[in-house]
Amino acid sequence: MSGTATGAQGGARAGAAVEPGRWRGVATEKQEDLPDKVSVLLRARSRRLLGDLLRPHRRAIAVLIAVIVVSSAAGLAIPYLVKVGIDAGIPPMLRHEGAGTLLASGAAILAATLIQAFTRQAFLQISGRIGQDVLLELRRRVFDHFQRLSLAFHERYTSGRVIARLTSDIDAIAEMLQSGFDSIVTAVLTLFGTAALLLVLDLPLGAVALVPLPILLLFTRWFRRESSIVYRRSREAVALVIVHFVESMTGIRAVQAFRREPRNQEIFAELNTGYRDANARSMHLVAVFMPGVKLIGNVTVAAVLLYGGWLALHHAVTVGVLAAFLLYLRQFYEPMQEISQFYNTLQSAGAALSNLSGVLEERPGVAEPEHPAPPARHDGAVRFEGAEFSYIDGVPVVPRLDLEIAAGQIVAVVGATGAGKTTVAKLIARFYDPTAGRVLLDGVDLRDLEETTLRRAVVMVTQENFLFTGTVADNIRFGRPDATLAEIEEAARAIGAHEFIAGLPEGYQTQVGKRGGRMSAGQRQLVAFARVFLADPAVLILDEATSSLDVPSERLVQRALRTVLAGRTALIIAHRLSTVEIAERVLVMDAGRVVEDGPPDRLIAGAGRFADLHRAWLDSLA
Repeated sequence: MSGTATGAQGGARAGAAVEPGRWRGVATEKQEDLPDKVSVLLRARSRRLLGDLLRPHRRAIAVLIAVIVVSSAAGLAIPYLVKVGIDAGIPPMLRHEGAGTLLASGAAILAATLIQAFTRQAFLQISGRIGQDVLLELRRRVFDHFQRLSLAFHERYTSGRVIARLTSDIDAIAEMLQSGFDSIVTAVLTLFGTAALLLVLDLPLGAVALVPLPILLLFTRWFRRESSIVYRRSREAVALVIVHFVESMTGIRAVQAFRREPRNQEIFAELNTGYRDANARSMHLVAVFMPGVKLIGNVTVAAVLLYGGWLALHHAVTVGVLAAFLLYLRQFYEPMQEISQFYNTLQSAGAALSNLSGVLEERPGVAEPEHPAPPARHDGAVRFEGAEFSYIDGVPVVPRLDLEIAAGQIVAVVGATGAGKTTVAKLIARFYDPTAGRVLLDGVDLRDLEETTLRRAVVMVTQENFLFTGTVADNIRFGRPDATLAEIEEAARAIGAHEFIAGLPEGYQTQVGKRGGRMSAGQRQLVAFARVFLADPAVLILDEATSSLDVPSERLVQRALRTVLAGRTALIIAHRLSTVEIAERVLVMDAGRVVEDGPPDRLIAGAGRFADLHRAWLDSLA
């Protein structure tokens, strides 16, 4: 909405709708509160989305796996080459028989190091390209899907949460892809490879080195479970912070008008503290896990050094084997450190992926038809056949409606607030589908029309007259992106907007500012009408389109309105009866039913509700 209405309603959302208790109510269920079966389904859903995103990159991933295997093999070879150098290279030198074996071992170690460096570079380049392509596709899907979801979804899913999905959640996945996804893969290969080589080099010493492994696995399992819960909380907490911030700024006029700043700051402080506490808990887990792993590793190294030294003294193992063991143990426990550092990012990304997969699997309440009717030029005849509708609470807003509007007829709909006027308009525009019965356009059920066909045929203009960031010309061609500047000017002239547009600093190329803030309400409405005139729909719905205008602006818009409505079916919802004067037919609604129907002159001459409304309106002008 624009003007004061926008601020008031936005401020109400920014104020009452964000009370702390209410926030807890709308929070996503925490992982520990979810049944095991639901948790499994969430993980499966996330894996399905990730698999779908990675499927086009199968060849690159295969190359990536080969690069990781080569890199890991080169890393695992180095301690063994050290063992060969010590055991087979140093003794000949002590006997003055040459350093050939030692030099060969050193050269092999250098070659393995170069291979590691080369494969690391190749990995970063390939994985970086895959990661950016995945993020590009994910952002595209999320944006496209949010646009396709029905109005009912957007009315219950706050704008802040939409922003959180497209920003912080995708950022979390980007951080995972960019902060060393190879660490986790390399770590797993290194762990298994190192364990196998330890046992091959010396079975007794290898058994001692791997004794702490079950403890380490249990410790890691605990960390994984706890961090999964914490990072899901963290994703929800940051979403709440974003929601409150966005809605407070959207309703900043009302916030400042009602001196709501202190209370909003209190709410923000509580939400922000919750986010901090969630992150602090994650840091606490890392602070326990990382030193714990290091402690287990150091104790194991000490045990291997003592036992291996005793074996070396009794000639049960060579010094080279003992040195290789100590190097392998370092390789064995260092990946655990990397896993712990990467795991917080991985868990955060996993929670974000779960959020995004949930949104992407949300089905539009208004679905595309499986077998759409063939595209056709519509005349604009509208018919309701036993149409019923209720919102989520199940209370009927439109109990049953049988109504026919002839093509080209201008119909005004009046009634008290909550009478069902806007709901009827939304059913015609197919923002919702009736829960029973049908709504037809030229004899075709709206559910059988492709969305593009329907949107060309039916256009709804509200008092919001939303203008997008860009030029005046961009906003007029919104419904017809291929329109030329000449066609845009012709539409503006037809509805009487050309004169004020031409007087703007840069004419049609003038930037309208945020939501058209550089224009008056009347000018924004004229631009909206020019947009409609250019789109040329068969059916035009005006929902309180002039309610926010002053009298001079309303007269200007009324003249434009007559031009816009000529030759097309129109449904005008208005409280101001000056707008109703141009209608050929008036419907008076109450509790979702039409209680009066007829030409305005006949209804005014009668003794019904419309006559009472008309007399009250005349008295207000006196």
